[in-house]
Amino acid sequence: MADNSFSDGVPSDALEATKNASNAEKLTDQVMQNPQVLAALQERLDNVSHTPSSYIETLPKAVKRRINALKQLQVRCAHIEAKFYEEVHDLERKYAALYQPLFDKRREFITGDVEPTDAESEWHSENEEEDKLAGDVKNKVVIAEKEAATAEEPNPKGIPEFWFTIFRNVDMLSELVQEYDEPILKHLQDIKVKFSDPGQPMSFVLEFHFEPNDYFTNSVLTKTYKMKSEPDQADPFSFEGPEIVDCDGCAIDWKKGKNVTVKTIKKKQKHKGRGTVRTITKQVPNDSFFNFFSPLKASGDGESLVSFVSSSDLLCRHILYLQSSGLPSFQSLLRPP
Repeated sequence: MADNSFSDGVPSDALEATKNASNAEKLTDQVMQNPQVLAALQERLDNVSHTPSSYIETLPKAVKRRINALKQLQVRCAHIEAKFYEEVHDLERKYAALYQPLFDKRREFITGDVEPTDAESEWHSENEEEDKLAGDVKNKVVIAEKEAATAEEPNPKGIPEFWFTIFRNVDMLSELVQEYDEPILKHLQDIKVKFSDPGQPMSFVLEFHFEPNDYFTNSVLTKTYKMKSEPDQADPFSFEGPEIVDCDGCAIDWKKGKNVTVKTIKKKQKHKGRGTVRTITKQVPNDSFFNFFSPLKASGDGESLVSFVSSSDLLCRHILYLQSSGLPSFQSLLRPP
């Protein structure tokens, strides 16, 4: 049999190797023309060869020594910044006391416990002159009808559903408010913030005040936030100001059959031995805004704790803003598009 291992004087193995090399080169060219592949490779190279630690390792010992001195200065700056935020917290506490009488008056008007005087209810709009002229013309035409309508005009107590209107229309809060939460939130009369006393660890309490209702017996629901304003010893350069490190809610004393944070489900269960089937009922957690007050503290690994606190931190900041802004938040929601 003829030996086919040579073709025109070239070994077949060599031909195969040349062919594979050519294919590999073409494939490499195609891959290297892909922008995503190039970006991934560049990122990998950057991470390997240009990390801060690898760069610092290439510096002379004298420069490394100076960098260590800068690190000490930065840590000292972080501790000074922490003290700054502690004093800011003291300032917040001071001005909260000045705001509170106005917030108390706001609640009285909202609930209808107090009727504002003529002086308190007077407000001049930016377009007052135009409004006055238009109003004069209109009054001449419809004055008789207006007098009749005024006599029949309803006069509800206070400002109905003030806080509920805000909650329903603010994106982050409305995502948490379920349809069955709405009748309860209509009974919300006020939101207050109480800061920790001077000399005590940084913290504040959100208080949600409700009028008597058919859902729970609590008149006030609370959520306490504990804060820390000090650099982490393990990573002092990550300090960015005060952070919420824990939060604790309260127990809601639900009336019978009114707990919207749980729902009852029916489940069929088969007996392993007898083969009979029975239907059992059990309660499972239910989506509700009122889970916000869960008395359970965050627990578990560090990552889940950070996630829990971060979400709670963001939500409470929204509520703090709404509590301090009050009327502007409500008024902007009622403005026609």
